[in-house]
This record gives sequence, structure tokens and C-alpha cells, in this order.
Amino acid sequence: MTPTLPTLLVLDADPPPRLGRLTGRARIEHTDAAGLAERLPAADVLLVWDFASHAVRRAWPGTGPRPRWVHTASAGVDHLMCPELAVSDTVVTNARGIFDQPIAEYVAALVLAVAKDLPRTLELQRERTWRHRETRRVAGTRACVIGSGPIGRAIARTLKALDVTTALVGRVPRTGIHGPGDLDRLISRADWVISAAPLTEQTYGMFDTRRFGVMQPSAVFVNVGRGGLVDEDALAEALRRHWIAGAALDVFAAEPLGEESPLWGLPGLIVSPHMSGDTVGWRDELGSQFVELYERWAAGRPLRNVVDKKRGYVPGH
Repeated sequence: MTPTLPTLLVLDADPPPRLGRLTGRARIEHTDAAGLAERLPAADVLLVWDFASHAVRRAWPGTGPRPRWVHTASAGVDHLMCPELAVSDTVVTNARGIFDQPIAEYVAALVLAVAKDLPRTLELQRERTWRHRETRRVAGTRACVIGSGPIGRAIARTLKALDVTTALVGRVPRTGIHGPGDLDRLISRADWVISAAPLTEQTYGMFDTRRFGVMQPSAVFVNVGRGGLVDEDALAEALRRHWIAGAALDVFAAEPLGEESPLWGLPGLIVSPHMSGDTVGWRDELGSQFVELYERWAAGRPLRNVVDKKRGYVPGH
């Protein structure tokens, strides 16, 4: 008697994942957001390839069985978490490890671009204007990186290579990592305040009017974490009033950023379309990572990148 293959349900995005290595090892089915609720009860595993979708959060509370394992092709899990999933026996894993160094490189590029006034240089070039200026030295400046996970640690390592004095802030203080109680003191002295934290109940809206007021006028704020970490109206006010020198946002409360958003025209703000971790070949890396995890799951071996569903991230790293 032929054993029944596990059913792998993929919440699709374009382009779809390459799962050829699982041929004959899983019954692979595909769905869009509209069909997810109907298909969930028959799935053993759910691959959230469309990691920008909130469809899982909406569909999960329905009736019937639920997959034993959910994997999201993203570092953040806030887009799929709901109370019913959090309290269930379903294991949730994420794409930890794929985006660490690419995001760190992107942050370093932003720091260098702002310090060396590259946006203005490009504007002047388009205007055919020769205007000599002085720029900031990066070496010897201070950075505060909020988020002590793999991405935050990679950012800290990369900035240290530029001779930036870097402090790392996490949920719990430990060797080499400051706790939340040190945050205001650290950002008040930082030239670069870099947000790389997961979005949880504790971190939602943490960068508000008070926090921007704590920063020094020469500070630049960078967010490569989640859009919900930032009160965007408060940031806009801080930039207009010159409470801080500038900002760069790669993530937003609502994505894509609408054409009517005032953020596009704010002085001193660099806007990028959630691309800091997306390097050439990143989708193939995500697909390979999932296949390796599936092989472990099918063999009954412990999964890597298991998310603490109450905390909203992979703990202990």
C-alpha cells in the first residue's frame, strides 16, 4: 500500500517557489488569498510564500483541522499571527538567516549615502550644477541598533567595520546587549538610530513623538524593521521641525506607499520600497531554505527557526 503523501499548501505570490526537489515527497497544492480558508483544513503544511499577505490571519480562525506546520518566507511573522494560531499546537517557522547580511549592507549604504550627501550630489548632477560641499565623517560616529536578533547583530558588525561605535538594544539585557531601559539614553547620544526590531505588542509605535524628541538634532533615523514600529505622523513632524537631521524608511505602516502619502515629499527622508533584504537570487534562497526545513520535518527531525508565537520571533539568538 502506497503511503499517503503530506499535503503542502502554498499561499502563492509571483513568481512561485521552486519546489521541484519535493516531487514525489509531498502533494503540492496552490492557493491565493481568496481560497485559503477553504483549503486550510486539508493541508498538513502551509508555506506562506506571499509574505505580504494578511490572508492567514483572516483565514485561520475558521472551522476544521489546521496545518501542523506553517512556514513564512519572511523574517517577520506579524502578518500571519492571530490569537487562534498563537495558542494552537501548530509550529511556525520563519526565514531567519536569509536577510541578515543584505539588510546590514543596505543600512551601511544608507549611512554612507546620508553622511556623504549622495542624494544631493545626484540632484545637482541632474541640474548640471557644480557645487562643492563638505560632508560628514562616518568613522567615530555613534549608532544605536534596536533589535538584537540576527539582522540587528549583522547591522552592528557591519557598522563597526566602518569604525562606528555601535550599541545594540534587545528585549532582555545580556552580555554585549542593552535592555529597553537603556534605549532613551543611547538614542539621545546616537548619530544613527537604526530600527531592526520585530513588531510585537511591546514594540508597536515605539518610535513616537517623545522618542524623536529625545534624539539629537544631528541624528538620522533608519527603519528596516517593520512599518508599525514607527508613528509616521510623529516622524513627519520631527523632520519638518528639524528635531532630527534626516530619516530613511524601507518599511511602512501600509504598503505599497500610496501616491498621496505626504512621506514622499518630506525633507530629509529617503523612501525605498521594502527592498533592503532583497538581493539577486533571494527567492531561490528562500525556496531552498524551505525545502531543507521540509526534509527535516518529513524525517521527524527538529525544525530550525521555530518562532515563539507569543513573543513573535525566534528566541534565544
